Amino acid sequence: MAVILLSYPSLHAERISAFMRDHILAIDNGTQSVRALIFDLHGNLLTKSQVYLEPYFSRQPGWAEQNPEYYWASLCEACQKLWKQPQVDKARIAGVALTTQRATVINVDSRGRPLRPAIVWLDQRRTPGLPKIGGIWGLIFRLTRLTATVAYIQAEAEANWIRVHEPEIWAETYKYLYLSGYLTYKLTGRFVDSVGCQVGFMPFDYKRLRWAAKWDWKWQVVPMDPSMLAELVPPTHPLGEITEQAAEATGIPQGLPLIAAAADKACEVIGTGALEPHISCLSYGTTATITITHRRYIEPIPLIPPYPAAIPNAYNLEVQIYRGFWMVSWFKQEFAQRELMVAEAQGIAPEKLLDELVAGVPPGCEGLILQPYWSPGIKVPGPEAMGAVIGFTDVHTRAHLYRAILEGLAYGLREGKERLERRTGTPITELRVAGGGSQSDVAMQLTADIFGLPAVRPHIYETSGLGAAIVAAVGLKLHPDFSAAIKAMTRPGQVFEPNHRTHVMYDELYRRIYLHLYDRLKPLYKEIRRIIRR
Repeated sequence: MAVILLSYPSLHAERISAFMRDHILAIDNGTQSVRALIFDLHGNLLTKSQVYLEPYFSRQPGWAEQNPEYYWASLCEACQKLWKQPQVDKARIAGVALTTQRATVINVDSRGRPLRPAIVWLDQRRTPGLPKIGGIWGLIFRLTRLTATVAYIQAEAEANWIRVHEPEIWAETYKYLYLSGYLTYKLTGRFVDSVGCQVGFMPFDYKRLRWAAKWDWKWQVVPMDPSMLAELVPPTHPLGEITEQAAEATGIPQGLPLIAAAADKACEVIGTGALEPHISCLSYGTTATITITHRRYIEPIPLIPPYPAAIPNAYNLEVQIYRGFWMVSWFKQEFAQRELMVAEAQGIAPEKLLDELVAGVPPGCEGLILQPYWSPGIKVPGPEAMGAVIGFTDVHTRAHLYRAILEGLAYGLREGKERLERRTGTPITELRVAGGGSQSDVAMQLTADIFGLPAVRPHIYETSGLGAAIVAAVGLKLHPDFSAAIKAMTRPGQVFEPNHRTHVMYDELYRRIYLHLYDRLKPLYKEIRRIIRR
């Protein structure tokens, strides 16, 4: 054998090279930071680097924008920091996967240069008063009582705001991209994006997983030239190769394939192992969500589509609480200055001290109940929604309020679970919990108690990056399919078992109090908005 190998050195080198390419570089550009992560084929995180982001700046109240070049520079910095770590072996990297925050949009010219700041998904500007949809679609919406929902989508679409308020920018726009498409262009030089990243107000056909047909109503709701949109590629397929310019800027080896992954929430779902509809992924992130994977197109709420999954030809049915665990950040800023200062002095996460803060607060917060609708929704909750806290007495402290936030989010997601079960006919029997909030033991335990199911923390915190690596591993044929890849690369971490007695108490609070709050308060929310807008 030794003689044969020495006789064919180039063949031997190719075999060794192919054998050794068993690592995946995953780039995860979230809201709070960008991470460069290297995984092996067993789902182990070998090394990572992280660059924290300023999530947005505001030129006017309610606006949330960021410079696209800032995202690219931060990605480059994260990658360059990665290569400085001694254990990194570039030669073993088989390919690259990219996952990003959803629904952040960027206008670029024909050379890929941004024409204005990116509008970040947290942006709250609206464009009310646009002409109603006419013709047959308008009639259908009137008959189905969906006119208000369509008008809401029109007003929320960032493209409509740019077209109305910055017509010169819209006229110069060559491509209108999500952040994923912009970073893909910077890495490959191609205006292409993954189907799995299409979440937002674009003329996208969520059922057929492609741009909408010419006759589709979405082109009337968000008017634009189809040529402005990126070419779409299904997850696991190549988007292109790392260019010479991108290699110089990032340090990623030139020519490595960039494999289409999906948006961060979709990658997070498979990074927790939630491949089947009876397994739900709870994301305790900036937006709190409960999501399942399904092979059938089922709208969790009428006219609100399921989103593309990280798996080709599959869907993520999702119910979200907008600005979910942002409420924890809000609490820290407004009520937890002491914990923030102590945490910084001790070099620990503030959440650890907050967990200690609520240790003496019993489940149910001694009657304090929070409805976590700090921001309105399209339909559930409706655009009139506001948050509410009821049950205050003189025994309540800021520790009670913090626990009430965590319980309120879990109540809201349990309501989402029951909605998904009704829509699919499939009971959800397993909970996988990811996101920053999953690092709180208190949040994990009360989740198990409120749902009455074990709450499982995945073996690794970086579930979005792991999900992107899983997609790339399947795309590169390093695993034969998603079942094999998820079996090899995901596994349970700590499991929090529900306390039966506590669950019974939570169940009564949920059914007798929480589920009635919104309907009882909805008329008052409407009156508040009417009065303060006069």
